[in-house]
Amino acid sequence: MNLRIAPSILSADFAALGDAVGVAEAGGADLIHVDVMDGHFVPNLTIGPLVVAALARVARVPLDVHLMIADPDRYVDAFADAGAAMISVHVETVTHLHRTIASIKDRGVQAGAVLNPSTHVSALGEIARDLDFVLVMSVNPGFGGQSFIDGSEAKIARVRRLLDDAGNPAAVEVDGGVDCSNAARVVAAGAEILVAGAAVFGTSDPAAATRALRAAAERGLN
Repeated sequence: MNLRIAPSILSADFAALGDAVGVAEAGGADLIHVDVMDGHFVPNLTIGPLVVAALARVARVPLDVHLMIADPDRYVDAFADAGAAMISVHVETVTHLHRTIASIKDRGVQAGAVLNPSTHVSALGEIARDLDFVLVMSVNPGFGGQSFIDGSEAKIARVRRLLDDAGNPAAVEVDGGVDCSNAARVVAAGAEILVAGAAVFGTSDPAAATRALRAAAERGLN
């Protein structure tokens, strides 16, 4: 398993995002998670392609761009051009998921599908072999700092089995309320990419928090 830590800038100081990226990287971040929200699919507004392009100029690790927007097909090219290395879309937002995933991959970007807490794993059944990763939401999307939803580990395990049954070694990513108290459990369930916002940027030392999260997650590998 290639365990990766992806600090989410949603919980960082938006007046100093470049500095936040640097601090997370100093703590050993493998990815920088970028939450894009449109105020329609989720009740919040965040950032767009211009900010992603600015982050791409300073980041030394790949940008993991999570599109929480109502019509992601309109913006795949813009975020790919901005420098996203990974783009994920919610299955709840697209009519033709296979086409959307293919369009992301055609841009040379890793393509992922996202499941909201109430969305069944079976929604991925017909496309499991085509995904580069699956993002399991362990909170309802829209705001940082929420508590991890109990039972999300079981859903992570079901996604892992679905991918394995399809012969796809794609990573399972988890986002929402991940911290040192649950990191080992989600890794043991099959998560490989851990997104953490408040657990990193809500602390006085985000670099140390990133290292602590990795150490906690690695306990789930045993």
